[in-house]
Amino acid sequence: MEYNKLASVTGKSGLFELLSSKADGAVVRSLEDNTTQFVSSRIHNFSHLESIEVFTVKDNVNLSEVFLAMKASTEKLPDANDPKAVKAYFTKVYPDMDFSRVYASDTKKMVKWFEVLVKNNVEIKLSEAPSEEAEATVAKAKPTEQKTVSVKNNAPAKKINSPRKMA
Repeated sequence: MEYNKLASVTGKSGLFELLSSKADGAVVRSLEDNTTQFVSSRIHNFSHLESIEVFTVKDNVNLSEVFLAMKASTEKLPDANDPKAVKAYFTKVYPDMDFSRVYASDTKKMVKWFEVLVKNNVEIKLSEAPSEEAEATVAKAKPTEQKTVSVKNNAPAKKINSPRKMA
């Protein structure tokens, strides 16, 4: 399971692996109970874990950086339902976190999500963005297609068959 395929879905608890996407939603598998379901994008929003950032007193950091600090820490994970213990944990593990902008509910989610990632043996790493040099190579390898469309001037308007008769 790859970290870059994981997402959070609004209105649903836990983390999900994106199996396939469609125009009106996605097929996802829950990391907690391995159930597969279709989730409509008309009702729910998807947040890829790679795109989530955490407020710090300096620059914002990616959530994966916080997860890696949690993984490297020798501190025991707190009970996610104890907000004081969670805040004390993050004060030790990631002291740069801006607790005036990161809500207790967010830190609670981070603890729960980290437990799920560890349980599922997910390697926490960002997918590498292609370098500029690699992008230039790909751009040269793929020739661009250009289509020309001629437009007739003064062409008569097209009639549209309508089931209703205009009076």
